Amino acid sequence: MSKTVKWGATDWLGVALAALLGGGAFAFRWFAIMPRATVGLCAAANAPGFCTPRHWVLSGQYYGWFGWAALALGLAAFFGGKRLLGALALGVGIAAVVNYNATQGIIGAALGLVAWLSLVSGRPGWGAART
Repeated sequence: MSKTVKWGATDWLGVALAALLGGGAFAFRWFAIMPRATVGLCAAANAPGFCTPRHWVLSGQYYGWFGWAALALGLAAFFGGKRLLGALALGVGIAAVVNYNATQGIIGAALGLVAWLSLVSGRPGWGAART
């Protein structure tokens, strides 16, 4: 009993979206948050422009926004049966892990990946098989 895999343009867009979100979060963390020099630069009176998004990312990390967003997107993809929501949940889940919100981020990424793969493979799922 082999299943036919239905891989389309939406799936390639989803791969690009997940890679851009996860890779972008990793690159931003590596270049704007990790270097010790950025702490002193952002504490100065005339802080550079990247300090505002750096502050937003650090606040999101502290309050767990990345993990909760990944979990919400993963649940929406799992029960709603949307491919792009699954890819978005995977990308935000990777960003959550990069930003130390792995508890909810891993669950959201896994739910999004399961929903996405169930839609691609045509296997029945909770809400994923309807579309």
